[in-house]
Parts: sequence; structure tokens; C-alpha cells
Amino acid sequence: EYAYDTAVLAKKAGLKNVFVTNGYTTTEALEEMAPYLDAANVDLKGFTEDFYRQVTGASLSGVLETLKEYKRLGIWTEVTTLIIPNHNDDRQQLQGIADFIANELAVSTPWHVTAFYPTYKLSEEPPTPIASLEMARQIGIDAGLQYVYTGNIPGADGENSICPKCNKVVVGRHGFRLTEMHLDNGACEYCRLPIAGIWD
Repeated sequence: EYAYDTAVLAKKAGLKNVFVTNGYTTTEALEEMAPYLDAANVDLKGFTEDFYRQVTGASLSGVLETLKEYKRLGIWTEVTTLIIPNHNDDRQQLQGIADFIANELAVSTPWHVTAFYPTYKLSEEPPTPIASLEMARQIGIDAGLQYVYTGNIPGADGENSICPKCNKVVVGRHGFRLTEMHLDNGACEYCRLPIAGIWD
């Protein structure tokens, strides 16, 4: 209710609303929120029910259904997977996530594969190796996803937005810093292909 009330006020003031969420939302709540919600970044933490139950206490199927609801309601959606060694870093789970995004959402849906660092209740696992992020990113690219990003390791390959047509950098990043922008009204400056996203 608080998020809804603030989103209504923000929209009236000309601001955009974004959810960063675990994707556990009822259809009814999302339908109420949709007119005021511009975008969402949804955590898809793994791709087995066992992983979800053991690590998060939640259900994978609930998150997958919510992601499909975001698409149905026309809310710009991005997906983030925190790659945790020995938990969700196997090729089968990563392939499942990439295929789900490509087949159930859209190949233009960004997938962020991010590095884990041991902390709080999960301190026994090591940090995510760069090789694991590179593997996940390549799996996404091979599945046809147009925008697959690596995160939490500034300077690693996969921070930039690349035009799917001409393969030039349209948005350059280093960590949380923007380094270059080559968009004109949401289109690639080089080949004029519209780049999926919210650019205004």
C-alpha cells in the first residue's frame, strides 16, 4: 500500500517508478500497480524449485508467473541473477533462465548476471569467479538474448549496451559510471536501430 501511494504521487509529479523486486507479487496487486509502474528489475535467483526452497524459502514457479505478468501488463522488465558458487552457477540452471527469458519474455529483455560476495547468512561460499559470469553471459548470448550484462565487477566485459544490429557500443559504463552514450531518441546513432528500453 505504501509503494502504491508513493507511486501515485510520484507519477503526478512527473517522476518514473521502478521496482527492484524478488518477483513475489500477486496478479491482483500488480494489476493495481501497473498504471503507475514504469519498470522493474526482478531477481530470478535460480532455476530449480530445490534451490528456491532451500536458499530463499520461496517458490520458483511463483516468480516465473510474476515475470510473465509483468510482460502481459506491458511493464518494462529486466532480470537479475546473482551467481552464487555451488548453488546456482551450474550450466543447466543458467541455460534454463536464459531460455525462459528468451521464450517467455523477449530476447530484448536485459539479463544481468552479477557476482556474489560472501556475507551475512551465506558467508561460507567464495566470491563468484569472473569465469562463471563470462559463462553465464555467453549462455545468454547463445540463447539469443540481445542484452546480457555482467555486474558487481567493474571493468569486466559485459557492462556496455551493444547495438544488436551493428555491434557498436550505444551505452558505455564502468561500474555505476556512464562513460559514453550514442543514442538518438532511443535509436542507435550509427545504424538507427531502435534500442529496447526507456530512454526519456
